[in-house]
Amino acid sequence: MAGDSRPVLSDAARALAARCEHKVNEIARSMTTGAFADLPGYAELPADMKDGELAATARHGLRLFLRRVVHGGPAERAERAGRGDFDRFRERAAQRAEEGLPLHLVLRSHLRGTTVLWRALREVTRPGEEAALAELADVLIGIQEGIVGAVSETYLDEQSTLAAERREERRSLVRALLDGSLPPGRFPAARLGLADGALVLALGFPAEDVPGRPPEVAHRRSRRAQAALDRAFGTEVAALLDDTGGHAVVPGALVPVGDEGLLSLLRRACSADVRLAAVQAAGPEDIPGAARTASEVLRVARAGGLPPGLHRLDDVLLEYHLSRRDESSERIAALLDPIAGRQDLVETLRTYLGSRQERRSTARQLGLHPNTVDNRLARIAELTGLDLAAPHGIALALAALLLRDAAG
Repeated sequence: MAGDSRPVLSDAARALAARCEHKVNEIARSMTTGAFADLPGYAELPADMKDGELAATARHGLRLFLRRVVHGGPAERAERAGRGDFDRFRERAAQRAEEGLPLHLVLRSHLRGTTVLWRALREVTRPGEEAALAELADVLIGIQEGIVGAVSETYLDEQSTLAAERREERRSLVRALLDGSLPPGRFPAARLGLADGALVLALGFPAEDVPGRPPEVAHRRSRRAQAALDRAFGTEVAALLDDTGGHAVVPGALVPVGDEGLLSLLRRACSADVRLAAVQAAGPEDIPGAARTASEVLRVARAGGLPPGLHRLDDVLLEYHLSRRDESSERIAALLDPIAGRQDLVETLRTYLGSRQERRSTARQLGLHPNTVDNRLARIAELTGLDLAAPHGIALALAALLLRDAAG
């Protein structure tokens, strides 16, 4: 045919293939009862699937091949028909993906079917028809390539869609779990392993201000954090994360790799400056409160100038208490109004308090000379009237800093 470089099948090849037309059911049965029998997992498949869907798909594949080579017209018409004929294979591939059948098993069954058909063609080949058999081999390989491509593409697309649906369902469940909006009767405590309580984590990642950054890059850090949590606890952890941090709920029965091991995994996955707060929840109904507490611990640790790392409520008891609001809160927060426009002084004060008033540690963290830290602290005392050398002044400065952060 003009414009088509593919050879037209000879009459001998068509005649050879025609000898298998009346054997379609027999060949298909040999596939489902014999050739597929030793494939991993095949024996466990339901009998109605093997005798029904799989047998029907095998017959469809056989007739597809025979229709092309025995009754087919020009190659272009056969190619157009073939794309439509692949719809059956695509439908079955989507079903197998939904059922959780491994892709390798799906593809191996197709390849085994091709082998069975090739053997059937060889059995009916007569002396002198070797060239005709070779022609059929070319067509068989071409059709198999199309089938494998269609099956693989559809299976992976369906698997990706199912995975996305499962992730979104899990995110919705975790979101309802954290905000307490899930009715008690619908709480899947056993499914999530939370009947015996949970460890609620709040994660905080340092800001990454990268203009024009693609969304998929922005989400990469949350995916790495999820992988780190899964590795630390040896299971898929229920988490709700974005590029700034989030929460995770870990069954109380699970034991992580250790505080430092968990922190190390998160630092390698996200950032050396990652923050993590951990609060125990005695039961499922305590998870929303634990999540709020963990978020507050994280905020207070950051506002109080504590270095990044793992924080528990016991680590920030004073800071947590001082950050609670009452009638005196506005007046205490206003003590730092004179330096509100001086970010250098605010950060120096925050780091100084977080370093437990160690001026050399403060200087090292800020990259300054200790004398510069002294000068800044003196300027803060001058502007605010706070005596940063006295416990009372330190307590007031810390409370003011925490209350301003909470208000902000």
